[in-house]
Amino acid sequence: MKTNAARLLDALGIAQPLTGYVRGGVTVLGSKKDYPSHADETIELFDIISVSAGTRGTQILLAPADYLRATKAKLGPIARR
Repeated sequence: MKTNAARLLDALGIAQPLTGYVRGGVTVLGSKKDYPSHADETIELFDIISVSAGTRGTQILLAPADYLRATKAKLGPIARR
């Protein structure tokens, strides 16, 4: 899911200067700044999830609980059903 803010960052070409990551590789894991993170409440239904590793086309597989702990993500109903 891409928010309007993410689309704007892409359009303006400022994702990399702002986050340190190239478009397509932006991740909250290991970022230069402590960005707020949100995850859909259904994340806990899965044994393993895939998230960006910070480089376009590279993914990390991890347990949802590990992702939530590492990112301090807030759970909520953010995905469309």
